[in-house]
Amino acid sequence: MGKWNIGANVLLGAAALLAAGAAQALGVAATTPAQNASNIARNAAIVIDFDRAVDTATVTAASFRVWGRSGGRMTGSIAWSNGNQRLTFTPSRAFFPGELVHVNLATSIAGADATPLRTGGWTLNYLTCAGAATGTFELIDTVTVRSSPGAGTRLYGGNFPDINNDGWIDYIAVNEVSADMRVLLNRADGSGLLSPFLTPPTPIGVEASPNEAVDFDNNGTLDMATSNTTSGTVSVALGNGNGTFATPQSLTVASSPHGMTALDVDGDADTDLVIAANGGNTMTMLRNNGAGVFGNRMDFDSGGDGEYALGYGDMDNDGLVDLVVGSQNDQRIRVLKNNGNGTFTAQAAAVAAGRPWMLAVGDVNGDRFLDVAVANGVSNNGAILLGNSNGTLQAGVTAPLGSGSSTTIATDLGDLDGDGDLDWVLSSFGGSRWVVLSNNGQGAFTVNRQITAPNAGSCGSLYDFDNDGDLDMALADEIADVVLLYRNVGAVLFADGFE
Repeated sequence: MGKWNIGANVLLGAAALLAAGAAQALGVAATTPAQNASNIARNAAIVIDFDRAVDTATVTAASFRVWGRSGGRMTGSIAWSNGNQRLTFTPSRAFFPGELVHVNLATSIAGADATPLRTGGWTLNYLTCAGAATGTFELIDTVTVRSSPGAGTRLYGGNFPDINNDGWIDYIAVNEVSADMRVLLNRADGSGLLSPFLTPPTPIGVEASPNEAVDFDNNGTLDMATSNTTSGTVSVALGNGNGTFATPQSLTVASSPHGMTALDVDGDADTDLVIAANGGNTMTMLRNNGAGVFGNRMDFDSGGDGEYALGYGDMDNDGLVDLVVGSQNDQRIRVLKNNGNGTFTAQAAAVAAGRPWMLAVGDVNGDRFLDVAVANGVSNNGAILLGNSNGTLQAGVTAPLGSGSSTTIATDLGDLDGDGDLDWVLSSFGGSRWVVLSNNGQGAFTVNRQITAPNAGSCGSLYDFDNDGDLDMALADEIADVVLLYRNVGAVLFADGFE
């Protein structure tokens, strides 16, 4: 009997070890490109190395998604190697220049031993290269978004997706007073010019400001979401693929929503929404059911006072996308680390050097840890907060904008000269200008030029509107209700952006 007991104990111990091993979640060991890498070739293959063999049948169009912020869903081919531990995705076309690429892996992906991917899934983000250029710009057109000269719209800014899937980036004007979106399709002839906006406009809530273009229903067509401050709502409009939209959903959120961002909060690979509600002094999360229908509203505290600006990014390179929140009353920026289950944990706050109005996230000093570029609104400045390796931020260092740059309300990052680092554009509403700052590669900026606005510098959009491989600028003036198209005329080494 004693001998049997010893054998039974050994067997039980082995079973326990097997059970423990089976319980260990499938992991991602490495990726190529690396997390938060910049200046990646636009047609580069994406490689995911898992820590064990994968049940390849669990990798589907729903559980493995590759998409860009302007181009939407990327199609391509998948090849398996290394005993089904290595997935190689080859895109069917090039991403756009300077485009932020997302690779979302859902928790439904499983190992050959049936263990699921860890809670929260895995998200890889990287930035494609922009063509080399001198960063010299010329104004090629001033485009109105008004239906008639006296019919003001209050153009806050816009988004720049390829909304009709023709390979050319379009412009979507988001208007506060007329409470609508107006789509200006790219003429797709290499000129960089925009066609008159499509009619009728798509109605949304009143005082829409921040917005996101994302394929919320995973059908290959980009959709739009707007944060509507006066209405206290979020509008979600699913795209029809031709520049028009279905009737938007209207979703009630906490009072006076402003900042908004789109990310996968729960590891199912579809894209959810988080909103910073200044009036409610809270955050609101809206989960996507995978079909672009949002519900399960949850309000939560960021730890800040007067949440206003909002961004996202994997701030500690752990494959989970975090939130970055700017709060006006305490003048702080906080990283909320993603716990992988739809909740977030606030990290130590960093001094914003002013009252945050808008923020942009990107690696400005080349260390592959994300930094924050903030526009500090009525504090009349912009500031850079460098990221630490643990997901926290250093105190803000203000930009040398000079006198007259009052009410700095927008901040945008992009590699305008194609040298591999991110340059910076700040929009000065009160100073009636846009300030373009060049990066020295270490995250230190100097003023390159200032562009005078007709009335108010409201928002900058940095993207390639003439498909020559470098980044251009579409600058919105919300008083004149116009978009100024500034084409990058510097010599491009390779027109397709490939190295």
